Amino acid sequence: MKIGILLAGHTRPQLLSAHGDFDAMFRHLLKGHGFDFVSYDVENMIFPDSVRDADGWLITGSKHGAYEDHAFIPPLERFIRDAYAADVPMAGICFGHQIVAQALGGRVEKVDRGWAVGRAEYSTAGGGSLVLNAWHQDQVVQVPQGAICLAGNAFCENAILAYGDRVFTVQPHPEFSNELIADYVDILRGTGDYPDDRMDLAKDATLTPVENARLATSIARFFLTRSANVDA
Repeated sequence: MKIGILLAGHTRPQLLSAHGDFDAMFRHLLKGHGFDFVSYDVENMIFPDSVRDADGWLITGSKHGAYEDHAFIPPLERFIRDAYAADVPMAGICFGHQIVAQALGGRVEKVDRGWAVGRAEYSTAGGGSLVLNAWHQDQVVQVPQGAICLAGNAFCENAILAYGDRVFTVQPHPEFSNELIADYVDILRGTGDYPDDRMDLAKDATLTPVENARLATSIARFFLTRSANVDA
């Protein structure tokens, strides 16, 4: 199965040599599930010719807000709607989670609760819990019609959404290892963009495991079987 990775942004230049760009992170995350990958730098207006150019699509994170005025956002929203109408499965992570919701009739906002940085625990619809690394301030505050919430917490209510068997999106970052979070904290601490106390907690929490492999299995299962479930 060929998965097209739509790069809506890129990792920090200082981290490329150690961790690779976002598409490399997803190739590593989903390694062993039998996928082939092709990447498109949609942030720089490089789009597939057709939604049929891959068997499924994965939209990455980005430094941009889904509601901001950037040239790539309107064509990306059109691509999302076209893929949805054509029943080509899509997954979205962080910005990808947000832009899918916006394109399909939801609403995304910068919330006044500030930044989620590092380890976060979510309650799942099946009564369990899930731990992943997060890095975001924007959130899906209005869920599109037909989407259901599979996981959330008090800080981010709509953390994982499923749109029938067509779309599976995740606000936190299953592709972000603890090592990456530690490096992000080291290069961004003191810039004034993130509260020092949250950065300190995020760095300390990198000593505690997260459940990236579990989410990798959920994403792979969705692409392969169209089952969107984080409790299986």
